[in-house]
Amino acid sequence: MKKVLSVLLAVLMVFSVVTLFAACSKDTPENVGTAESDLAYVQDKGKMVIGITEYAPMNYYEDTAKTILTGFDTEFAQAVCEKLGVEAEFIIIDWDNKWPELEAKSIDAVWNGMTITDEVKANSSVTNAYVKNAQVVVMKADVAANYTSLDQMTDLTFAVESGSAGEGVLKDAGMGNYTAVVDQSAALMEVESGSADACVIDITMAEAMTGEGTSYSDLAQAVSLNEEEYGIAFRTGSDLTAKVNEIMDEMKADGSLQALADKYSLSLV
Repeated sequence: MKKVLSVLLAVLMVFSVVTLFAACSKDTPENVGTAESDLAYVQDKGKMVIGITEYAPMNYYEDTAKTILTGFDTEFAQAVCEKLGVEAEFIIIDWDNKWPELEAKSIDAVWNGMTITDEVKANSSVTNAYVKNAQVVVMKADVAANYTSLDQMTDLTFAVESGSAGEGVLKDAGMGNYTAVVDQSAALMEVESGSADACVIDITMAEAMTGEGTSYSDLAQAVSLNEEEYGIAFRTGSDLTAKVNEIMDEMKADGSLQALADKYSLSLV
């Protein structure tokens, strides 16, 4: 009996040591923060959920019923997803909540004419730049020519998308006289309605949405504020970033990305 008990105690001790080692190994520095493959995660579920806002010419609806989504980023994402063997599923998000949504896996990517900034780099794994952009001031066409710099606009009221690169430009310039709205389309509507004197939006949207023959024919660009580049955001540490960069390079090499840029009058990086 004593021998049996001794054997049982020895087995229990070995089990306890193995269990303790396994538990401790999970908390070692080399294991902390290790993420599963995002690429495998997306391919296993058969789709990539992409967070967007309505924003011509990047992601926008062709019809008033909002059933046909199109745009440069829409078609670009669909082409990449096809190469990955998954479907592209687009959902409208609150731009201010993009990082929590990404980390919570409510979305797998932010792919919506997103300017590469220090904030973007700090909160995500961002791809190589693919399209050139700039922030511009848009106002009523009949007064736009009166302004040549942001310094002349200190008495004006602005509308800007909350959490956007445009808001960052106004903050950096010490311009606190602005209203943060849900997206860039809303910023244009604020100027159109007279609720704001001007807005700061991406030049890609300004060229698609303002001027003669557009939805906002009485609005015009007044001042260009900077130069930027667009990138695609994935979760921090995601292996999707390198894979999408690889596909992007392939699409540049075969001319398909340039053809898409030409279709939407955009300039590739």
